[in-house]
Amino acid sequence: MVGIEPTTHALRKRCSTTELHRQSQEGGRNSPGGQAQALISGVPPLSTDLFDYPLPPQLIAQVPTARRDASRLLVVDRVSRSCTHHTFADLPRFLRAGDTLIRNNAAVLPARLQATRPTGGAVECFLLRPDAIDPLAWWCLVKPGRRLQVGSTFSQEGAFTATVTARREDDGTALVRFATPGDEPITAVANRLGEVPLPPYITRTGEAAERTRDIERYQTVYAARDRQVAVAAPTAGLHFTPELLAQLTAHGVGAADVTLHVGLGTFRPISTDTIEAHPIHRELYELPATTRRILLAPPGRRIAVGTTSVRTTEDFLERHAADHSLGSGAEPFVAEAGIFIYPPRAFRGVDALITNFHQPRSTLLCLVSAFLTPGSADGITWLKEIYAEAVAQEYRFFSYGDAMLIL
Repeated sequence: MVGIEPTTHALRKRCSTTELHRQSQEGGRNSPGGQAQALISGVPPLSTDLFDYPLPPQLIAQVPTARRDASRLLVVDRVSRSCTHHTFADLPRFLRAGDTLIRNNAAVLPARLQATRPTGGAVECFLLRPDAIDPLAWWCLVKPGRRLQVGSTFSQEGAFTATVTARREDDGTALVRFATPGDEPITAVANRLGEVPLPPYITRTGEAAERTRDIERYQTVYAARDRQVAVAAPTAGLHFTPELLAQLTAHGVGAADVTLHVGLGTFRPISTDTIEAHPIHRELYELPATTRRILLAPPGRRIAVGTTSVRTTEDFLERHAADHSLGSGAEPFVAEAGIFIYPPRAFRGVDALITNFHQPRSTLLCLVSAFLTPGSADGITWLKEIYAEAVAQEYRFFSYGDAMLIL
């Protein structure tokens, strides 16, 4: 397995204006020089206000559609600059033999555990990622955080006991060591008792029926259940059914899986005044050899299912452009995506995109606007027009909402 690389390689070629701006996205973004480099490229820093839009609260989907592929599908044709309205079951009409769906097969762990302190106080523990050293410990978000300092304990009777062994002040996470009856893995406990980590804009009453529905529906049908590495679902894939996938296969449309460990950073809003000043989150991803071959030599169009697939594809292809050996070998390629995609970025390996409707002032909105008009910032205005149309047509927004196909 190729070792994890902490940063992307710089391309060894003379930079055009677009290339200089691309490099400012890769390496200069999280430093004070990021905005200066953007100015050197001839593209001034982008105000975060450009990625805001009005959304009636009633359009934020609280529950999934009765059937996955019954959700609506807004199809955007970038050549004719037109939009048409369909249902997701119509997707085969817009794909053709030789196309490949690039999809994130990461599964969501029901990672939110409820517990109590010895004093009787309630505790919420959100499993984020296992510790690299201690097999019994996980890095978690715990509430109330200020009362759970190092040495604090909490438990759920008959299920687990837990001790906070370390704290990180930079991101507020805590290292929690678990003990379970019979040494049951804490992931098994979470699958039995945990709650699905739904985004904060989805409200729940705590009823058992809600948990049962979310366990099933906040998961793609092609999720690899042995890859429970996501704290949020790759939501563009929630619309697929086994029947629709079988229909696409019969139609000659292939599928290639990536595994991106979706983190909480995907929900983090942009709080800086400019896009360039936002510190982008980093996420681990894995690419099997078969998927790498398709990304490098596709038989047809590469259709990214969701922004996580775009992020994985573009990060890998940028690395490959600097080091062609990365496409070889039979072992999975593993790296960390720290790529921030926003206008006027050009794309290396995504020909079409299936995505949901995203939150205002989000990095995902930046990515979609860049994809609408690669190499130009015109997609910012166009995306606002598309979203205004979706609002007027009462599309459902965000994780459990409707979808958009950009061709």
